[in-house]
Amino acid sequence: MNPLPVIRITYCTQCMWLLRAGWMAQELLSTFGTELGEVALVPGTGGIFTITCDEHLVWDRKRDGGFPDAAKLKQLVRDIIDPSRDLGHADRVGRKANDPS
Repeated sequence: MNPLPVIRITYCTQCMWLLRAGWMAQELLSTFGTELGEVALVPGTGGIFTITCDEHLVWDRKRDGGFPDAAKLKQLVRDIIDPSRDLGHADRVGRKANDPS
């Protein structure tokens, strides 16, 4: 049996991003619940805001240009832990934004 995935949200304490990190952790726990082994908040400095799932870098504020919205973050995590899972509304919002018609 594989261990459950661990999400780490590293946030800048100097930038006061604890509430943003906590909100994103809450969104992930509300959506994935017991499919996750842990969601950890990791204090950092220097403008860092990264989200990892085990060894995968899911989001980097500097690389990806800002912060993800909740739907995008859920899609990125889902693609790592359970690609076949339907996220319902979060998937429909993402598809609509990418649909050129």
